[in-house]
Amino acid sequence: MYAVVRSGSKQQKVAVGDVIEIDALAAAGDTLTLPVVMVVDGDKVTATGLDKASVTVEVTGRTKGPKIIIQKYKNKTGYKKRQGHRQKYTQVKVTDISL
Repeated sequence: MYAVVRSGSKQQKVAVGDVIEIDALAAAGDTLTLPVVMVVDGDKVTATGLDKASVTVEVTGRTKGPKIIIQKYKNKTGYKKRQGHRQKYTQVKVTDISL
């Protein structure tokens, strides 16, 4: 059995025991409930009436994504700009999928 959950503006496919990274949310040790978009159990696919369905996750820690370098340059004007960004994530472990 697996489910597709929504966290922020992203959707991810999860099963019980999976460790995924979502945008930074809570401190370590907390439990969260993520909204469900779709549940697949063998041949049965459920995509409607999921008001009661939920995926429970446990926060395991915080991580950072890769460093992204943004460079801007305009020819013949002497304009150069360099900027970096590193996204913060929260690692969560899926503990339960309930319908």
